[in-house]
Amino acid sequence: MNCFNRRFRRTAPAHGSSKSELVPSKTPRINGWSWPLQALQVVGWLVLIYLTVVTFGIFIPLLPRPWNAVSYAISGISFLFHFFTNIATVTIDPADVSVRAKNNYSTPLPLFDRAKQKHVIQNLHCYLCDVKVGPKVKHCGVCNKCVEGFDHHCKWLNTCVGQRNYRFFLGALVSAILSVFMLIVVILFIFVQHYLDPHILRSAPQFDTMLANTTWLLFLPLAPVKTSSAGLLTLAFITVLLCTICLMLLSHLLGFHLYLFYKGISTYDYVKRSRQKEARKRDSEAKNSCSSKPHSSAQTSPEGSHHCEPTLSQSPSFFRFTNTSPLSSRLSDSICTEVTLENFKKSAEKENSFNYGTENPMQSETSKHLTSNILAYMNYIY
Repeated sequence: MNCFNRRFRRTAPAHGSSKSELVPSKTPRINGWSWPLQALQVVGWLVLIYLTVVTFGIFIPLLPRPWNAVSYAISGISFLFHFFTNIATVTIDPADVSVRAKNNYSTPLPLFDRAKQKHVIQNLHCYLCDVKVGPKVKHCGVCNKCVEGFDHHCKWLNTCVGQRNYRFFLGALVSAILSVFMLIVVILFIFVQHYLDPHILRSAPQFDTMLANTTWLLFLPLAPVKTSSAGLLTLAFITVLLCTICLMLLSHLLGFHLYLFYKGISTYDYVKRSRQKEARKRDSEAKNSCSSKPHSSAQTSPEGSHHCEPTLSQSPSFFRFTNTSPLSSRLSDSICTEVTLENFKKSAEKENSFNYGTENPMQSETSKHLTSNILAYMNYIY
């Protein structure tokens, strides 16, 4: 910013011939099976397949009766429940009813460009989907469609979690925690009994023909595969480590959603409030730094008397002024005002960067009046 030339106060026009001009098109996503698949989604399915194989093919068959039957029942129910709830969460289209009524996902929708349009949804109308929406509807930038009761876009499921599939999402989360915890208990029991009394783990009829206690059978009873004690313990250690990581992540996610349920807010609301809080804190720090001016020029150094004018302190000596000069005070106030305006603009942009939400008319008018007042004050001090 040039403090000495008034002709630089004019803002350059944005690129594009119109504010509502749209950028190249993008086809909306139907659900989590729409291409391209996310890398985290593929990783999640590989982990699920691995844990299913080692649970029912390696560790539970080694348990003695009746614990193997109990483990088969509990783990089988939890794994099946998780599988179907996961499939339901990914398959259900979380879009708003007005979007699903159009049933035209083959037609590309324009991408959202914040430089040309501030809000996707204005006055409960989405100009991208071209439908009327409810107050809790948000337009997901990844799926490129309006989601009813939007909570968040999950990269592990490759779809949005909204009002239509949120219950299935919680069911999949709880069943996954139960399945992983049950597998950890089974592996710890096998690990302890392997050193205390390994004969308890060799109750299957296939072990009767084997004399050595160091040889173990995997994938009982259908396709026995021989392995050593070291191989079995190594596989158990890797599985427990993977299960521990999964259990920590899933428990943290479940606890977070229980907290949101207690507060009565969604993930989107939580992130938005957190960013607004950070923006207010940043603005208050900027105000405090700009208002803390020295009261006496004798107690300040000659190189810089204000914390808010680094550009003046770095400029040549013939542009420096003392604190008693009215021009220096006005220039300092203008720079402080510009810092506040920059922080205000950054906070407004950051609030809208998480997702494309509904514009609040009262907030929009308040921000416009605040911006105009700051600009008027800058024009006055110039």
